[in-house]
Amino acid sequence: MAALIRRQTSNLRLWTNHHRFHTSTGPLIKDTGLYGFDYLKTANGFRRFVDEAIERSGELVNYVSGMPSSTEIIRAMDEISDTVCSVVDSAELCRHTHPDREFVEEANKASLRINEYIHYLNTNHALYKAVIKAEKDGRSISEEAQRAAHSLRIDFEKGGIHLSADKLERVNQLQIDSSHLCMEFNENITTDPGYVDIFPASRIPKLLHHLVKPIYRSTSSASWESSKSRGNMKEKGFQIITEPSTLSSVLQWASDSEVRKMAYVQGNSVPSANIGVLDKLIATRHEIAQIMGYKSYSEFAVNPNMASSPEVVMSFLLEMSEMVRPAADKELKGISDFKREKSGQTNGDLEPWDEAYFTGLMKSSAYDLDSLVVASYFPLPQCIEGLKVLVKLLFGVTFQSVPSAPGESWHPDVLKMSLYHPEEGDLGYLYLDLNSRTGKYPGCAHFAIKGGRRISDSEYQLPVVALVCNFAGSRNSATVRLNHWEVETLFHEFGHALHSLLSRTDYQHFSGTRVAIDLAETPSNLFEYFAWDYRVLKTFARHYSTGEIIPEKLVESMQGAKKMFAATELQRQVFYAIMDQTLFGEQPSSPIDTIATVADLKRQHTSWKHVEGTHWHTRFNHLLNYGAGYYSYLYAKCFAATIWQKMFQDDPLSPATGSAFRRRFLEHGGAKDPAFLLKDLVGDGILRYRDGGIVPDTTSLYCEMGLVED
Repeated sequence: MAALIRRQTSNLRLWTNHHRFHTSTGPLIKDTGLYGFDYLKTANGFRRFVDEAIERSGELVNYVSGMPSSTEIIRAMDEISDTVCSVVDSAELCRHTHPDREFVEEANKASLRINEYIHYLNTNHALYKAVIKAEKDGRSISEEAQRAAHSLRIDFEKGGIHLSADKLERVNQLQIDSSHLCMEFNENITTDPGYVDIFPASRIPKLLHHLVKPIYRSTSSASWESSKSRGNMKEKGFQIITEPSTLSSVLQWASDSEVRKMAYVQGNSVPSANIGVLDKLIATRHEIAQIMGYKSYSEFAVNPNMASSPEVVMSFLLEMSEMVRPAADKELKGISDFKREKSGQTNGDLEPWDEAYFTGLMKSSAYDLDSLVVASYFPLPQCIEGLKVLVKLLFGVTFQSVPSAPGESWHPDVLKMSLYHPEEGDLGYLYLDLNSRTGKYPGCAHFAIKGGRRISDSEYQLPVVALVCNFAGSRNSATVRLNHWEVETLFHEFGHALHSLLSRTDYQHFSGTRVAIDLAETPSNLFEYFAWDYRVLKTFARHYSTGEIIPEKLVESMQGAKKMFAATELQRQVFYAIMDQTLFGEQPSSPIDTIATVADLKRQHTSWKHVEGTHWHTRFNHLLNYGAGYYSYLYAKCFAATIWQKMFQDDPLSPATGSAFRRRFLEHGGAKDPAFLLKDLVGDGILRYRDGGIVPDTTSLYCEMGLVED
C-alpha cells in the first residue's frame, strides 16, 4: 500500500478517530506528545502509535470488505490511509530532526513496521475489489471520489495485487528490500560524510573557521624532550568534514586550490558503501518493474505521470541539453579565461573544484557584490516576517505564532504557527525548524504530518506540516543572517508548505503536494521568483543593525550575478535528470557500472570534465524518493517560469492574482487533472502534447535566460 498510504483521506463521521491530535491554542493547552499526538509522549509511544494505527485500519478494512456504498468505500479507504500516514509521516520527520537518539531509533522501528503493514494493505483483495466497485459506480459519486477510486485502483495494481501469489510475494519482498536500501543509503550519507585534514591552519580563511574543527600534529622539528611544551611541538591545522553544506562553503571561499581539490575529491568520493547499496537498489527496482510487466523501473515510475513514458521524458531532456550547450560552453570559457587572468597561468586547466570559487569572484567583480553585505539584509526573523507579508498580500491570510503544548515540540528552536483567514478561520498549522544542529537532516525539506480532508459537512481536518532547514550561524536564531541562496531555499520550501496548507480537498489522498510528481515542484519553484523581486524584497529585507531597506541597486546586482551562469546551472540539472533516467532505465544483461555511466553522461551532457575516482552520485539522495522522477524539477522550472511571466511579473503582490492562484491551483491539490489545472490557471501555451505524454512549453524559461528572443 505504498502509494495508497502516501495519499488518501476521508472519513465517515461515525469512523472519526483523530489519534487525539491537539490544535487548541488557548489556556486549555495540556501536556501532549510529539506533533500533538498523545501516543508520542515518550519514544516508546511510537510502538503504541503503530499498534493503534493497525488496529484502527483493521476495523476499516472489515467495514470496506462488507461492500458499503461507493462513497463510503472511498471515505473509509481514505481514513485507512490517513491513519497509517499519521505514523509514516511522523516517523519520517522524527527520524530526520529529533535530537534524542531514543526517539530516532523508535521512529526507525515504527517506520519499518508500518511499511510492512502497508504491504499487507496493498495486497488485500477485499479492498481492491471494493475500489473496483467504487470506480465502476462513477456516476453515483462525486468527481473527486471518482478520481480517488481510479487512483486507488492504479495504486493497488502498481503494488502488484493483480499478480499470481508467488509473484506478488516476490514484489512485496522487493518493496521491503527497497525501503531498507533507501534507509541504508541515507544513513551512510550521515555516518560517512568524509573529511580532510589541512595543515597549516593558515590555509583556511577565517570566515570558514566556524565550519571546521581545530586539530594538531607533532612537528618534525620538535624534540621528544620538549614534549611538555605544547607550543613548541604542535602544529595547528583544521579538519574539514566534507558534508554538502560545508563542502559548498569551502569550494566557494578557500583561495588555496589544493585545499579545494582535496575537499572536492573527498566530498565526492563518499560514502563508498553506497556504490553497492545503489547497485542493489537499481537491481531491486528493475526486478519489481519487470515482474509488473514494464521494461524498466523508469517506465514503471513515469507511466502515471504527465510525461507518461521515459521516451517522452528523454526527448524533453535531450532537447534541453542541446539547447543549453552553446551558452554553457560560452560560460565555461569565460570562467577559464578569468582563472588564467587571475592566476597568471596561460595554460592552466579549469577544474571542477574551481567552479564555485571563480564564479563567485566573477560575480563579485562584475557586480561589486559582497555576500556578507547581502546577508546583512536578511536576518532570519525578518525573512520569516517577509513570508508572512507575502501571504497576507497575496491570499489575505496571516501566520500567527502559536505556543506549543508541553511535549509537542522536538527542540526549543522550533516555532509553531497557524495560518488564519479572517472569514474561513484557521486553515492549518506549520512548524518551522530552521537552524542547523548536530545529527539533524542536512538539507532543507517540507514534511507532511497531517493531510487535509473533509470529515463531515461541518468539519475539516486541518493540514499540519513542518518546514525543515539547516541555516548555520549563531545559536540564537534572532542573530542568524541568511545568504541569498538560503533565502531562495526558504521561499522554495515555503511554496511546498503553502500548497499543503491552502489545499481544500475532500480526500487526504489528494491533499497539497500529493499530486503527480511532475507537477509537485511547481509552487515551490514559483515562490523562488518572489525571493528575487525587489518589489517583494523591499517589504522585509532590512539591514540587521540600521534597519535600512535593501537598496534596489544591490538587488539589481544580485539579479545580474544570478544570470551570469544560469546556463551552467540549467545544464547541471539536465544532467542530473538524464543520469536518473539512465540509472533506472532499461538494464543491460550484466549490471551497469554506475561510476562509469555517470562519468560518461557528465562528459556528454555538461561542459565540465569528470574527476576520476569520484562518485558524487552516491550521496545524491534524490535517487531514492525521486527515482526516475528527477526530471520533474525541470518540468516545474518551465511551468513556474510561464506562470510567473503570465500572472505575477507585472504585479507580484496583487491580491487578485494571489486569489486566482489559490482558487484555481493550490486549493485542488491532486484532486484535478494536472494539465487541466495548468491550462485553467494561465490558458494555452504552458504545455505541449508529445507522443502520448505531456512536456512543458520551454519558451518562458528560455526567454528568461536569454537563450531565445522574447
